[in-house]
Amino acid sequence: MITIRPSEQRGRTQTGWLDSRHSFSFDQYFDPRHMRFRSLRVINEDWVAPGAGFPMHPHRDMEIITYILQGALQHRDSMGNGSVIRPGDVQRMTAGTGVLHSEFNASQDEPVHLLQIWIVPEKRGLQPGYEQKSFAKETKEGAWRLLAAPDGSEGALTIHQDAKLLAARLPADSELRYELRPGRHAWLQVADGAVGLDGHELRAGDGAAISEQAVFTLRVSRDAPAAEVLLFDLA
Repeated sequence: MITIRPSEQRGRTQTGWLDSRHSFSFDQYFDPRHMRFRSLRVINEDWVAPGAGFPMHPHRDMEIITYILQGALQHRDSMGNGSVIRPGDVQRMTAGTGVLHSEFNASQDEPVHLLQIWIVPEKRGLQPGYEQKSFAKETKEGAWRLLAAPDGSEGALTIHQDAKLLAARLPADSELRYELRPGRHAWLQVADGAVGLDGHELRAGDGAAISEQAVFTLRVSRDAPAAEVLLFDLA
């Protein structure tokens, strides 16, 4: 079974420096029909104005993953970490017992476009932690690249939940299959471009919940630009 979450139906937050779309209920956007999907609690697609960002603020008991689509994001936290995250980089922060962090657009000229993802951890009260890795673009071309997993296998980030995050870039006139083990569920998020998902047409910003389906296939048409997708394989 496939259930589509259209981009234009997401919640929205707009301020002078932030334009954010929410796939699930978040902050002042509340919709009881869209609270979470399995352990996936938040997918926010953010556009942050040049030189602006989120000042120091607290989190706890959440696995927070940042995926940059365009631009550069500067991160600082109460664990002493400081970095700039760019396309190809993926960051994981375990908020656990509590952490403070800030995120600012590292450019004074260009906006930064990103996905911020929250996954509910397997248990509360974990020790806070931080990890950031780069994944070469070619490793995602026409294939699934594991970005995060419970055991950190295949060079992926380690997350504290029975969940995997994968990414792929599909060139024009291509297709890519994925097999779900029995009892597993998937969420597909289109980051860029357009794909066909077993007869459903999805565009950038669209999401799809997939359950009770062993195999599904993504397709990009011959005359379409390349598409970029994220896939969450969830218990």
